Amino acid sequence: MSLYRDEGVVLRNQKLGEADRIVTLLTRRTGLVRAVGKGVRRTKSRFGARLEPCTHVDLQLHTGRTLDVITQAETLRSYGEAVVSDYARYTAATAMLETAEKVVSVEKDPALRQFLLLIGALRTLGEGVHDSRLVLDAYLLRSLAVAGYAPALDGCARCGSRGEHRAFAVHAGGMVCSVCRPHGSVHPSPDTFRLMSALLGGDWESADASEGRHRSECSGLVAAYLQWHLENGIRSLRHVERS
Repeated sequence: MSLYRDEGVVLRNQKLGEADRIVTLLTRRTGLVRAVGKGVRRTKSRFGARLEPCTHVDLQLHTGRTLDVITQAETLRSYGEAVVSDYARYTAATAMLETAEKVVSVEKDPALRQFLLLIGALRTLGEGVHDSRLVLDAYLLRSLAVAGYAPALDGCARCGSRGEHRAFAVHAGGMVCSVCRPHGSVHPSPDTFRLMSALLGGDWESADASEGRHRSECSGLVAAYLQWHLENGIRSLRHVERS
């Protein structure tokens, strides 16, 4: 039996048999892991509550034929406690967890930057200092950037010409100039572009000062851009958009 230790964030879990669960985690060293938590649905389980979504846990696992098995779990921090009481925070956190699983996608392929990004986003969301949708959009943009899909915001995505171009084309990769502008491009406000740049660059002072209409427009662009680059859409975003 091959044992290993890691720490991770619980992304989701699903029932297995009468008392077990399959737990999906994004871990620091191993990457995306799906493992069995045996007996965690029983009321007397030693660590069932520690394997709930949004929980940062220290784990011991042993390698199985198809799925690894969790043998120990200790809570490092439960971010769920800070978000479940607020609908906007809860739906934003759910969208983050689903996005993390979709962006990483390949099991046991180390993704340290994605892990650290998720931990930071959940912590910021739980602190409640910034609007939950801003935190979510910042996370989505940065997660895409780490995966190699950063939108072009400083110049044309096609020809590279610098300047504040007025069109945005999801399928072209971001901002586009008047010459390269493809069919289906949209023309967001310049302030919306500036908000996207602020969120991507971590300029929270500018992001917090943005107007509601620009936040809404930014969220729409970010959601469309994310859905385009992922093979399967993020279902949780539908709930966030209604919050």
